[in-house]
Amino acid sequence: MREIQRTYERWLQLAVDDLDLINELRAVQDSPEEIRDRFYQQLAFGTGGLRGIIGAGENRMNIYTVRKATQGLANYLRERYAQASVAISFDSRTKSDLFAREAARVLAAAGCTVYIFPTLQPTPVLSYAVRYYGCQAGIMVTASHNPAAYNGYKCYGADGCQMTDDDANAVTECIRALDVFNDVAVVDYEEAVVAGRICVIGDELLESYMQQVLAQQVNPGVGAQAGLRVIYTPLNGTGNLPVRRVLKSIGIERVTVVPEQELPDGQFPTAPYPNPEIRQAFACALKLAESEPADLLIATDPDCDRVGIAVYDGAQYVLMSGNEVGCLLLDYILSCRQAAGTLPASPVVIKTIVTTNMVAAIARKYGCELRDLLTGFKYIGEQIGLLEQQGEETRYVFGFEESYGYLAGTYVRDKDAVVASMLIAEMASYYHQKGITLLQRMQALYEEFGFYRNALVNVAFEGEQGMLAMKKLMTTLREQPPTTFAGRRVLACADYAQRLHTDFVTETQTPLTLPASNVLSYELEGGAGLIIRPSGTEPKIKGYITVVGDSLQAAAEMEDCLRQEAEALLKA
Repeated sequence: MREIQRTYERWLQLAVDDLDLINELRAVQDSPEEIRDRFYQQLAFGTGGLRGIIGAGENRMNIYTVRKATQGLANYLRERYAQASVAISFDSRTKSDLFAREAARVLAAAGCTVYIFPTLQPTPVLSYAVRYYGCQAGIMVTASHNPAAYNGYKCYGADGCQMTDDDANAVTECIRALDVFNDVAVVDYEEAVVAGRICVIGDELLESYMQQVLAQQVNPGVGAQAGLRVIYTPLNGTGNLPVRRVLKSIGIERVTVVPEQELPDGQFPTAPYPNPEIRQAFACALKLAESEPADLLIATDPDCDRVGIAVYDGAQYVLMSGNEVGCLLLDYILSCRQAAGTLPASPVVIKTIVTTNMVAAIARKYGCELRDLLTGFKYIGEQIGLLEQQGEETRYVFGFEESYGYLAGTYVRDKDAVVASMLIAEMASYYHQKGITLLQRMQALYEEFGFYRNALVNVAFEGEQGMLAMKKLMTTLREQPPTTFAGRRVLACADYAQRLHTDFVTETQTPLTLPASNVLSYELEGGAGLIIRPSGTEPKIKGYITVVGDSLQAAAEMEDCLRQEAEALLKA
């Protein structure tokens, strides 16, 4: 605690560029636990970049931790490139624009050329900008769908993907070698703009991006014919302008935007958890639908890389899961492209290991190669890059993950809620003309491929003690592997940290080819499964449940049993 106190006092003396930080530090001077929480560790730079609570200290998001991380990134780039350039964007969160400018000042001081957006933009636009300008890296200032207290930034490589493990580890080493105050240099922002070291991005990039999005239409013109009624909420984030524009461009004119969630607001006053995966994020849209009925509700998260929907079933609006929407889109794209003769030879579909196995059944029907990857859209983007290197990028048809991230096309290397919103609205219009809702189409897929149910169990582990508890739980699961879950025998376990698959029936072990990751995957009797992994961006452990049954009721009952057991296991 003595070392923490010394660090606290040093920050109180030197963190003078942001008076908010000084005021916060003074406010906690008589609270040792508050001080400890801000300084007991440095904010980690992982494969997702930085993410943390906004505030003072080494374990918080502030201009000093942002500068230090960016200096580390600059040093990493200087070791590898004679001249590097970096694209920077930001979302609507508190201090996102400030953190973006501070990152630009550090990079310019380090001799990098910076391309920065003058206004907030979605994450996929940043991914597009990296490759558009031929940059060696990119920074997106965002904390995605975290509550308002958080901010962060995602770091991208030259391929437009979020940095892979090896690169992120190398940047981490560069960051750790730095003192947060003594080893970081900045230049005046305006002077760097005049000198051409910081370049403000113009409209030509946004126009280019939008044309690439529109090129992903499957049935052009169907949106103008169907008369679909849409309520859209950007959840006070970056999606407002691009999503409204793309919907209008494909002919969907009857779009009502939730007024209290239309404009950027990092406090998210009407959606404390601006996550389109949860019903609370749709509360305002659902209220609006009482007076302005709609066929489809669409919500994008603050950095507009995830999208969720709700569909009217004649009595109420039903939220559809990320797995369901992904399967609907996949079947829609494959069936329509097959009918039109535009499906490539040997098409490739990509998903993550925690995403529903229904994808495999759909892929088989259309003769697709399915690639199953670790959690994280960067791995999907990486596969697109590999296809491109082989001259086969047109083989890629669609990729998605259960957490509401989708991508059609190869123009970006991250999930894109702009193109996903367009395709969802187009798909809904297509079935609307046939007198079918998306819920009814999903029921037809269940009847054809099996009643798949997927659930997610989240258990939070806050603070220093929480981090220790998470590590202990994962260690215990490895040292004392469970033999049953909810009365179902564990047939096999894949330990991605050890890169080893163990078949308990045949008593054999085989190596895993995917990169090492702190993930345990259990295969259970009856086609069920449970995957356990600590979150890479939040202080929680996640349990992913998958079941398949002959009926919706049987699958739901099995899911409920597994959910209860998973919750008990993770909370133990």
